[in-house]
Amino acid sequence: MFVYSRLKFLDLCSGSFVGVCYGRNADDLPVPDKAAELVKLHNIKYVRIYDSNVQVLKAFANSGVELMIGVPNSDLLPFSQFQSNVDTWLKNSILPHYPATKITYITVGAEVTESPSNTSALVVPAMRNVLAALRKVGLSRKIKVSSTHSLGILSRSFPPSAGAFNSSHAFFLKPMLEFLAENSSPFMIDIYPYYAYRDSAANVSLDYALFESSSEVIDPNTGLLYTNMFDAQIDALYFALMALNFKTIKVMVTETGWPSKGSPKERAATSDNAQTYNANLIRHVINNTGTPAKPGEELDVYIFSLFNENRKPGLESERNWGLFYPDQTSVYNLDFTGKGSVDIATGANSSSLNGTTWCIASNKSSESDLQNALDWACGSGNVDCTAIQPSQPCFEPDNLASRASYAFNSYYQQNGATEIACSFGGAGIRVDRDPSYDNCLYMTAGSHKTIASNTTAMNSKSTSTRYVFPASFFTALLATFVAFLLETINHV
Repeated sequence: MFVYSRLKFLDLCSGSFVGVCYGRNADDLPVPDKAAELVKLHNIKYVRIYDSNVQVLKAFANSGVELMIGVPNSDLLPFSQFQSNVDTWLKNSILPHYPATKITYITVGAEVTESPSNTSALVVPAMRNVLAALRKVGLSRKIKVSSTHSLGILSRSFPPSAGAFNSSHAFFLKPMLEFLAENSSPFMIDIYPYYAYRDSAANVSLDYALFESSSEVIDPNTGLLYTNMFDAQIDALYFALMALNFKTIKVMVTETGWPSKGSPKERAATSDNAQTYNANLIRHVINNTGTPAKPGEELDVYIFSLFNENRKPGLESERNWGLFYPDQTSVYNLDFTGKGSVDIATGANSSSLNGTTWCIASNKSSESDLQNALDWACGSGNVDCTAIQPSQPCFEPDNLASRASYAFNSYYQQNGATEIACSFGGAGIRVDRDPSYDNCLYMTAGSHKTIASNTTAMNSKSTSTRYVFPASFFTALLATFVAFLLETINHV
């Protein structure tokens, strides 16, 4: 069952991070405002977009999300020809939204060596003009400039120590690397082990591509051991950089992922494999594992892509890289924390819970996170929140945690009672104790609607530790206090 999952992208003060690419090559996607809400709901802190669309930039204003924006290949010619073109673009398209919209990278061109039109020679001049424009407004240290590349920029990638750049790209590659080194900008690479496996299944095992291999591939030149293709491809790039004496340039992965569906010949394009690849990748990145050649080295990664994109040409797999369908439901379960939720009552990892479970608000969540999640659940999440309105059986106790718990559980049960359906970016927690109380009965798995009505029956099975006084108690208490106050005044 495909369920909506609230993903939490780990945001560390230091160390590697995982972001997501927000492609929009489709005609059925939610408007940018809705996409931004989805991103914020999941505490995603890093997003790559491929242009400087005004509506997208506006949608991410005051969100705290750091954006990587792109200069499309079609704009490389005017950007490389005249500085005034870039100055005008910056003034009209970027500055009106900055810093409310946090922009940290500008990518100038995308995989130009794969482009049918030869635009490679335009990349570095355009990058220099973008940097010059940023310097004029004092943003050259806050916004880094680079360009993204496919692994095809290498002529050799195996063994990793033999990694080398394609000599046919030398005319623009050397000045670009000099630019990156001078300005402490990363070398941006798009890496897809899926394609390596699909196109060479006889030489590459699926487990090796999915981070699942139990055996090791040895680099005969260095003796380094590789258990996955991702690390091998990254190290091939590092060795190619070192071969040209560029040892200080960091690598950033601006695209990677795995398709969840493909044509009949693309047997590895399944939701299970996509889930496995991305889950293992996330764990690999946030643990700051590094690579065999660069152990512990920070490596920031963007997963492609936020949504399935139905207008992308080519094989079926090209339209099925998304983490979400256009209706914002998830394509497969994915835990971006790399950890299971913890049972608030027992402290046990909730992935081990058996039998009936419920989902409630975590006491470690901030009020803003709970409120955002509650608003979503009662809105886009299609939860019937009538029972937590005034005068309804689940309104009392009138506090955010109680209302959020009710809404979280309703969504959780309606969507298969899976661990990820209770994630809510870390705001939800699974428990094996029924949180029902008085006349407020929480939904359980298999229910078609939440059972919460003005009934006189008490829930004798509830083991909740929350106690709720009836409204009549507070009315009587208030009347007693008022009578006491009046009597005191009369005696003064």
